[in-house]
Amino acid sequence: MTTPFPFTAVVGQDDLRLALLLNAVSPSVGGVLVRGEKGTAKSTAVRALTSLLPEVAVVPGCRFSCDPLSPDPGCPDGPHEGGGGGASRPARMVELPVGASEDRLVGALDIERALAEGVKAFEPGLLAAAHRGILYVDEVNLLHDHLVDLLLDAAAMGASYVEREGVSVRHAARFLLVGTMNPEEGELRPQLLDRFGLTVEVSASREPDERVEVVRRRLAYDDDPAAFAAQWADEEAAVRQRIVAARELLPSVRLGDGALRQIAATCAAFEVDGMRADIVMARTATALAAWAGRTDVLAEDVRQAALLALPHRRRRNPFDAPGLDEDKLDQTLEEFSGDGDPDSDPDPDGDGDGGGPGDGGQPEPDEGPAGDGAGARPEEGERAPAPGGGGEQSPVRAAEPFRTKVLSVPGIGEGAAGRRSRARTEHGRTTGAHRPRGALTKLHLAATVQAAAPHQRARGRAGRGLVVRRDDLRQAAREGREGNLVLFVVDASGSMAARQRMSAVKGAVLSLLLDAYQRRDKVGLVTFRGSAADVALPPTSSVDAAAARLESLPTGGRTPLAAGLLKAHDVLRVERLRDPARRALVVVVTDGRATGGPEPVALASRAARLFAAEGVASVVVDCESGPVRLGLAGRLAGELGGTAVTLDELRADSIAGLVKDVQRRAA
Repeated sequence: MTTPFPFTAVVGQDDLRLALLLNAVSPSVGGVLVRGEKGTAKSTAVRALTSLLPEVAVVPGCRFSCDPLSPDPGCPDGPHEGGGGGASRPARMVELPVGASEDRLVGALDIERALAEGVKAFEPGLLAAAHRGILYVDEVNLLHDHLVDLLLDAAAMGASYVEREGVSVRHAARFLLVGTMNPEEGELRPQLLDRFGLTVEVSASREPDERVEVVRRRLAYDDDPAAFAAQWADEEAAVRQRIVAARELLPSVRLGDGALRQIAATCAAFEVDGMRADIVMARTATALAAWAGRTDVLAEDVRQAALLALPHRRRRNPFDAPGLDEDKLDQTLEEFSGDGDPDSDPDPDGDGDGGGPGDGGQPEPDEGPAGDGAGARPEEGERAPAPGGGGEQSPVRAAEPFRTKVLSVPGIGEGAAGRRSRARTEHGRTTGAHRPRGALTKLHLAATVQAAAPHQRARGRAGRGLVVRRDDLRQAAREGREGNLVLFVVDASGSMAARQRMSAVKGAVLSLLLDAYQRRDKVGLVTFRGSAADVALPPTSSVDAAAARLESLPTGGRTPLAAGLLKAHDVLRVERLRDPARRALVVVVTDGRATGGPEPVALASRAARLFAAEGVASVVVDCESGPVRLGLAGRLAGELGGTAVTLDELRADSIAGLVKDVQRRAA
């Protein structure tokens, strides 16, 4: 077995180390989410934590780690007698693989024995193994939705329930949830995000001396792990003793009314949803005081607790990065410090200099400093195209996003679970039954009984039980939804900017990106203008990255439509090799003009027919405006074998879109 990397040997990452140690002191804090770029020792620090945790007393022979002083009365291995002697074992850290099955997480029932013998033969899963320990999920943002749902249920109830065709097993599952993720690969569902007590952002140090020390320690560990661990054994023991002391001190820590008022005021100031943030902040501040060896919670504890507990809970737009305005935090804490009246005027001189214009509030987001002539909104100064519309123009800001109508891939796929197109999945509504290919995961009870019934006399059935053999078992065929690759092909030529449409176009694409985020899609972005097309963003799960690239997209030049389509075709070809089960939806955002290169119209038509020949689902968002329309985008959609929608029809609440849908169904 490999010697774990010592926790005290991790260089830097002060916030991460503190967050993990606070959870070791007070597991009720609720776990840690670690966000950061690749190669920043996120997993190393988390795995090293287990060597610092005190041992756990368990009932001997219990597969569910029951506490001998208060055993679970519903334990499947029970009943256990309370107050008896127990055995001690090291605290466990159980890793949940991103691609784990549902049975691997919650456990598996032997359906064959349950039907034939009436026996609840249950094999515990990872939730049972993690009870009273740590459940660690690396790349937690890539976890499948059905596993996220199971984690949410277990974290909320402190128990895991396994239901299989009327056979039910329950066991306790209270664990410290620790997850690591790279934000570039996609964000986390808000419901699971809120289940993490604390969150920290980590990044690689830019200090040469610190980077040198990281490399030196890692090489020393690789050369001789045992000797390296022994070198840090004394510091590890000191930290372990400090954790034990802090745990003993924790019940004596006093959280005064002043600190509670600061906590409540801070959560209100940052507009967090619900009351979980207040509770987590209170527990974190108490753990901080115990870790420092104090029995009173100070303002500095409340401030540190806010920095750890609030960034992922504050109300923000989907594409905004987590974080706190520390100036606003300090102002709130100061306002509610001591015994002063929190409702008193923060500007006693009454001159209003500390606030925004007129009413003493905050300045408008787009307003520049007073008197410097920079008060105009950026889009007002940037939308106007250069004379002739041929040169490059500065990026314009996207219009306000809106809820879009659902765009989906026709037919039934078998891709990764998501929320866009119909697919055969492990979860969803039952549509039929078939013989299992491999292990049985979802029993179709009626089909199984129907297959076994004709053979009961031949099998010598004498009692009430049904004689079931493996050949009788039937797997339920289910239909749900899959996530797709949504590849945006965006026209950024001068014809789009010259008509002052790029802001509206970016708003529409941003709306579609938001829809892709909610439906768990991968996204890619191809842009074309001037004389060529570029892959602005290769296919990725990070919708945030696509939104950032879109925001900085410049416009201008001619319209090489054929180049954009051919570049998109190449992207799809490569992605098909990487992930053949994931179907693609190509969204072309253009007015349909083709002016770049020789014979631009003919080349664009030939490129479009490549998509039609391969059956690639496509939608053309027609950006043409004005009273006279040439219908070029509609013609392009026909050559692609797809459909065309206008910017107005793209809205979910569009009357024009509803009328068009009714007409399409009637036809």
